Amino acid sequence: MTKTLHYRACHLCEAICGLAIETTRQDDASTLISSIKGDAQDTFSRGHICPKAVALQDIQNDPDRLRQPMQRVGTQWKPIEWQAAFELVAERLADVQQRYGQNAVAVYQGNPSVHNYGLMTHSNYFLGLLKTRNRYSATSVDQLPHHLTSYLMYGHGLLLPIPDIDHTDFMLILGGNPLASNGSIMTVPDVEKRLKAIQARGGKVVVVDPRRSETAAIADQHLFIRPGGDAALLFGLLHTLFAEGLTRESHLAVDGLDAVRSAIAEMSAEAMSERCGIPAGQIRQLARDFASAGSAVCYGRMGVSTQAFGTLCHWLVQLINLVTGNLDRPGGALCTQPALDLVASTSGGGFNRWQSRVSGLPEYGGELPVSALAEEMLIEGEGQIKALITVAGNPVLSTPNGRRLDEALEGLDFMLSIDLYINETTRHADLILPSTSALENDHYDTTFNMFAVRNVTRFNRAILAKPEGALHDWEIFVGLAQAFAARTGRELKPTLPPAQIVDRGLRAGLYGDASPHKLSLETLYAHPHGLDLGALQPNLATRLKTANQRVQAAPSVILADLARFAQSSTPQAGELLMIGRRHVRSNNSWMHNYHRLVKGKPRHQLLMHPADLAARGLSDGQRVRVTSRVGVIEVEVSSSADMMPGVVSLPHGWGHERAGVRLEIAKGQPGVSANDLTDERQLDALSGNAALNGVPVTVAAA
Repeated sequence: MTKTLHYRACHLCEAICGLAIETTRQDDASTLISSIKGDAQDTFSRGHICPKAVALQDIQNDPDRLRQPMQRVGTQWKPIEWQAAFELVAERLADVQQRYGQNAVAVYQGNPSVHNYGLMTHSNYFLGLLKTRNRYSATSVDQLPHHLTSYLMYGHGLLLPIPDIDHTDFMLILGGNPLASNGSIMTVPDVEKRLKAIQARGGKVVVVDPRRSETAAIADQHLFIRPGGDAALLFGLLHTLFAEGLTRESHLAVDGLDAVRSAIAEMSAEAMSERCGIPAGQIRQLARDFASAGSAVCYGRMGVSTQAFGTLCHWLVQLINLVTGNLDRPGGALCTQPALDLVASTSGGGFNRWQSRVSGLPEYGGELPVSALAEEMLIEGEGQIKALITVAGNPVLSTPNGRRLDEALEGLDFMLSIDLYINETTRHADLILPSTSALENDHYDTTFNMFAVRNVTRFNRAILAKPEGALHDWEIFVGLAQAFAARTGRELKPTLPPAQIVDRGLRAGLYGDASPHKLSLETLYAHPHGLDLGALQPNLATRLKTANQRVQAAPSVILADLARFAQSSTPQAGELLMIGRRHVRSNNSWMHNYHRLVKGKPRHQLLMHPADLAARGLSDGQRVRVTSRVGVIEVEVSSSADMMPGVVSLPHGWGHERAGVRLEIAKGQPGVSANDLTDERQLDALSGNAALNGVPVTVAAA
């Protein structure tokens, strides 16, 4: 037996932690994973590792993982050859489009699509041939308000200022729990040490959340906030900054600040206090503390994205950083300049160029909000969706009113899934095409390097050989494109493997000939622990993509949305509002099929404040029935003083009991799907993003 040590980064979440992976070559020539540890020499993660990375070997060895194309015949699955599968897809999709039109075929791309460079470089090689407007993704149940705000203010949806966490003196976190998520729209491995370093140098960390989360537990200050009240808090903060003269001049050219000041003239801390549940005095003091810090950054994440005023929240976050002089400033919010800069190489986006057929929800970046997907399948009429392609996604568990989507999938004429598993969504597919596993393919982070708290780069080489008969995801898309083009007579342009595309981008990028680091794949091969390209630096002024190269502080569509905010009501007395919850071991539904991630104390329960339990005659550990407009679930309740009274918390991603699911470990878990309660009608009306937080529910004994 021969042992070999390999280095690469984990790409199961945004932290991209460096790993030291030991393999053992057996006497029978097979290769096994012996151990996975944090790489102490990694230039970015500094040896940090979380349980997800160790679970890579479980994914590799999982007997439930598909390793060849599978076709559903009745209720049975049988293997099918690759070329036959490609030709079957081409035939069925071409037939649907010929009978019902181009938009009768829909596409849903899940979160893992941005964790694999083959999907990033080649998915559109096939999907673009379909020329359908019915494209959806996990973006609209997550971070769409981030992108829309940046598109409207800075001219590009990927110009996303990131907290300069390593140099800030004051970090204000709203709706984020980086200790559980490892950062999110903020690539930040080893985040706990970085937050504690702020405190060690005399700075301050403040967390605003309806739950005392893992991050709130280590913060200097935690403020409970009523779900959906973040916009009110942010309005109160911004109003205080203006009213008390706490603003600073920015070096950026800005249009519209006077319009902003006028628009929020009535939104004082006192006026906003009742709406967010935070006393006016605390709002004002928080604004003063933020403004007086040597450097400060306001960071809002998923909790403020997935609510009724998600876009307003992210606009206000940007404005607070801007008017205090902390936007595009060390220690504040800075845009990363990665080796492969998607801002320079892609269009800025586009908004509301078309709308969904049934509810008229707006398009952003070529995609419609996924809350519209089920109704576009179920409601008859011209343009009804008749076929669906899912790519690395499980929308039955991850999008609002999953039961309705489950029902809609049953009525499709044809469904293709590119996935590793038969899960709650793919069980409806006619055909599932699985790619190689994470350890069997190369990877380069085109996306998460864009959000990193330092400018970093690395190329991750495959640890294990590609199994005979298997295809990488990019090869699957090339095969599908070739078959569809041949079937429909479409012209197909030549393409390159992902590694060659990355190499060309590196050679042409910012860190090319004029840089101390002349980058290419060859350079990155020589740096297996990654390459640190330096701290974040001010660069927004030269990278703005707005028409006049100025920050647009008062986009008209955002100012128009203030009327909706003004007309919205506060929760009724005694009403319970449900929020989601993350845990480092269960961020995503696919993580529940690995023993090392689901072992230990249960993490699926509904959390509820003791006073709310007592008021309903309920007790800790009791089984309860939770009801929303769209559904009813039964789950164990857990008493928690970490919850704000009037708020309950149910984690996302559970609920694997459905018939036909082939996830044996996950099916043994007792959790239920929070998205059987979330409501596809609850949206951020401006962007169309799902409002998964602040869902009105009732809780009673089961």
